[in-house]
Amino acid sequence: MSTPTYRDATVDDAEVICDLIGQLAEFEEMADLVDITPASMAEELASADPKACVILAEVDGQVAGMALYVWTFSTFLGRRGIWLEDLIVDPVFRRRGVATALLDELRRRSPGRVEWEVLDWNQGAIELYERQGARAHTGWIKYRVDSDG
Repeated sequence: MSTPTYRDATVDDAEVICDLIGQLAEFEEMADLVDITPASMAEELASADPKACVILAEVDGQVAGMALYVWTFSTFLGRRGIWLEDLIVDPVFRRRGVATALLDELRRRSPGRVEWEVLDWNQGAIELYERQGARAHTGWIKYRVDSDG
């Protein structure tokens, strides 16, 4: 297998991005929560001020995975960081270094931290992240409020 290469997603990638999101949703048993469409993803990617950034990993010209992230700011560090919303690797390309390559690229792009969450039952992902030097950040409780209340 060739070494993964990465590039920033364009509007033309909206469909493959949504396909990968669908794969992740199925894996996480959350397919019923997916509202994104290729049209809405393309609109975000085409925005003059996009809120989501997507890095695509390619192997031999095929999209093998993606990292969807947003910029954050740490008041303690005083600089930007990255919140990794989703890291998705097509099952065909798993265990071939694609996720590691995407994490390395995120580290390269961030002047501060790269942070994310992982489902507590996803042992494969937890092991991958820990091999990369990531550690669970305990002592915090996650809260969420949706736009509908």
